[in-house]
Amino acid sequence: MSFQAYLANIKTKTGKGPDDFRKLAEEKGFMSDGKLRADIKAGQVVTWLKEDFELGHGHAMAIVAVLKGTKQEGDESSG
Repeated sequence: MSFQAYLANIKTKTGKGPDDFRKLAEEKGFMSDGKLRADIKAGQVVTWLKEDFELGHGHAMAIVAVLKGTKQEGDESSG
């Protein structure tokens, strides 16, 4: 599955896209200067996404990658 397909599935399930998750993560205090804070572990974000949005692990990790800035909307590869 391409990275873009992961994001599309997340949007279908939650109604939220990458920008929405960035804003929500900012509100939770997970972000600094537009990226995931260095002291915030991926597991913390994954737990939040699983609990609040019922995302699976792979989909939650796709959002983590967006928040870290290692992936962005439009990327083809999932890995």
